[in-house]
Amino acid sequence: MNEPKPSINQLRIDRSAPAPERRISKLWLVGLAVPVAAAAVWGFQSAKTQPAAAKSVVAPPAPSAPLPPTAALEATGYVIANRQATVAVKVTGRLTEVAFEEGQHVKAGQVLARLDNTNALASLNEAKAQVELGKANLKGKLAMLEISQRQLERQKTLHASGWVSGNAVDNAAASGESLRNEVEVAKGQLAVYQATLQVAQRYLEDTIVRAPFDGIVTVKAAQPGEIISPISAGGGFTRTGICTIVAMDSLEVSVDVSENFINRIRPGQPASITLNAYKDWHIPAEVIAVVPTADRTKATVGVRLALKEKDPRILPQMGVNVRFLNADTPDKGADAALKTQGAGAPSQEPRRSN
Repeated sequence: MNEPKPSINQLRIDRSAPAPERRISKLWLVGLAVPVAAAAVWGFQSAKTQPAAAKSVVAPPAPSAPLPPTAALEATGYVIANRQATVAVKVTGRLTEVAFEEGQHVKAGQVLARLDNTNALASLNEAKAQVELGKANLKGKLAMLEISQRQLERQKTLHASGWVSGNAVDNAAASGESLRNEVEVAKGQLAVYQATLQVAQRYLEDTIVRAPFDGIVTVKAAQPGEIISPISAGGGFTRTGICTIVAMDSLEVSVDVSENFINRIRPGQPASITLNAYKDWHIPAEVIAVVPTADRTKATVGVRLALKEKDPRILPQMGVNVRFLNADTPDKGADAALKTQGAGAPSQEPRRSN
């Protein structure tokens, strides 16, 4: 049986019919609403915690604090000791005693160390014996000279009486002259022996090391049993010094000033010094001298300053900041101060003063 063929009208879409109703699952809507609400809450909380963005405002640079009108410039340097010595020995020997410690105050002439003096004592005893021998020899020659002079006088008396010839008188006179020469030789030998004794005594004294001046021991460089020599020997294993002493009353300040501004420094100029360790402590100072030479590698000139206050807190090699004071500076009202960057090669920058 043949099925009827669909007509073309049956294939057309009937647009007059109402559209089918679209339904969305309630469960899907709930699942979509939960993450949206969570995102909204998180955004609100973040907005509360984050500060509001500040507007970028370019403010004019604040003027630097002006220095006093008496400030000529600033520089950095170090505390140094004008009187400092590395104490060494005058003779080579082995240390038997060290009588000091680091930080100890010592007085001029105080015994710091002793060397082995066995050889020095032997030489001293030998020199003493030679001196005694020379004295005895001279005494004998003087006695013989005195006898010779008496014989000469006797021969002269006998010759005057005709008992002896003139030849006997001449022989007695020659003998006396010979003994007189021997006495002079004996005196010379005694002088040599006495000089040798002084050398031996000096050699013994050199085995004792004494402090050259009042000060503080800053470095202890030797221990008992070590060999000490005034010159370097033994491939560098022999020490040449036993300690370093600093006279604390000779402390001063040394700074390097740019040669471009050295014309602002003069001897006797007042200054104010601040230690890096005590920044609130201002120490009055005065320029001692401007070193009459420049360092061409750093383009600086050295300046020495005297501290007007002495204090145990001031120690050698401490870093300092120096403010040179000069009420009559020729550049008053213009660049009146320099800031130093680095103690080795300072680079000063001028600052304007009111």
